Amino acid sequence: MSQADARPESESVGTVIVAGVANLAIAIAKLIAGVISGSAAMLSEAAHSVADTTTEVLLYQALRRGARPADQRRPFGYGKESYVWAFFAAMFTFVAGAGFAVTHGVTTILVHEHSGDYLVSYIVLAVSFVIESISLARAVRQVRSESRRWQTTPRRFLRLTADTTVKAVFLEDSAALIGLLLAGAGVGLSHATGDEVWDGVASILIGLLLLTVAGILAANNLSLLVGRAVPDRLRHEIEQELTGLPEVERIDTLMTMQLGPDDILVAAKVDFSDEATGAAIEAAADEAERRLTGLYPEIRYVFLDPTRSLPGATGRARHTQAAPDPRADDGPDRP
Repeated sequence: MSQADARPESESVGTVIVAGVANLAIAIAKLIAGVISGSAAMLSEAAHSVADTTTEVLLYQALRRGARPADQRRPFGYGKESYVWAFFAAMFTFVAGAGFAVTHGVTTILVHEHSGDYLVSYIVLAVSFVIESISLARAVRQVRSESRRWQTTPRRFLRLTADTTVKAVFLEDSAALIGLLLAGAGVGLSHATGDEVWDGVASILIGLLLLTVAGILAANNLSLLVGRAVPDRLRHEIEQELTGLPEVERIDTLMTMQLGPDDILVAAKVDFSDEATGAAIEAAADEAERRLTGLYPEIRYVFLDPTRSLPGATGRARHTQAAPDPRADDGPDRP
């Protein structure tokens, strides 16, 4: 698959659009309910949905900008630009959503103000929960589909995937449902006890929830921006494919980099057999590229550098990227 084939009209685009439309409708409803009822939790949820809507716009921009084909100025394409926009989205959630929710919750606890009745809040929370569930269901379907394609579990796929858009939508929709439950609990306790402190506490908890999601997404995008390697298992499979070529004695150095959600670079110093002719080495290099791109369409660039073997060298790679910490996002299994 060529770089030009990486179009934004993909399943991720559909997931982002569905989430964006749902969040926009919910944000308007929550804002109206928050103004009418005066509930801090409802206003925080409105800010949450506004932040999510803006995030979806930025994620859509990430998909479109990152999918542009390579050109003379950007020979490896624009894949990493998608992580820049996704990082902006995480920061917006951090500043606009979490900041407003925590600040407004503290203010409510200190001032104890509330106006209007609670009925409109209950109705909006119930309708919002249904709409958010529909949006999350689409994200879950994509996660399950992609995890089956990569032959791994949905949880591991979410932890390791370089497609930050589907990861962002899944986490944000999950956080939205949890936030609605928190808002419902805060409004209900304030209604039952007559004490607005519960409404304020719910607002603060919603803000902390947004901080957590924003922190996870920001850290993930930063690791990809600085040049994250492919997961360890995939790296070993690439090494096995290369060493399986008859002309290859060993892999001296193997380096990989995630250039974008669907772009992987592979570079290796290869010790070819001393008996191999120049033509045989060229044919082996072409075969290596065909094998890798055939098995893993995400591998777009393969560079092999013939190198001399060292005295006493074995068939294993002498130097590859260090195995990542299994606790990190790029853990030992491929996504």
